[in-house]
Parts: sequence; C-alpha cells; structure tokens
Amino acid sequence: MSSSRIALWTWLLIFGGLLGFALGWTVAAADAALGWSMVAVSVMAVLVGLVLIWVRSRMERPVGE
Repeated sequence: MSSSRIALWTWLLIFGGLLGFALGWTVAAADAALGWSMVAVSVMAVLVGLVLIWVRSRMERPVGE
C-alpha cells in the first residue's frame, strides 16, 4: 500500500470518526443504545486512524520522495 493511500485512509478514519462521535453523542439523548453504539464505532475508527499514522511513520521512504 502506498504512503499516499495510507494518508488518505488515515484522515478519512480520523475525521469521519470524530464526526460520527459527535453524531452518536447527540443521538444518545434520544436513543441510548443507538447513540452509544455509534460512539463506540467512531472511537474504533479514530483509533485505527491513529494506528495508521504510526504505520506510515514506520514505512521506508523511497529515494526522491
């Protein structure tokens, strides 16, 4: 997987997870089970995004990049 593709997935997961977290928090007021499920999935997405930052930092850079 290329460095640019990992960067794309990283930021999609982090920002999508933060948006999902905010939506889940809001929905939790009306439907606790659905809201907290959304929060849990969103936190997982943010954590995967953070792991991808670490993976990308460990990748070898080709000469010229």
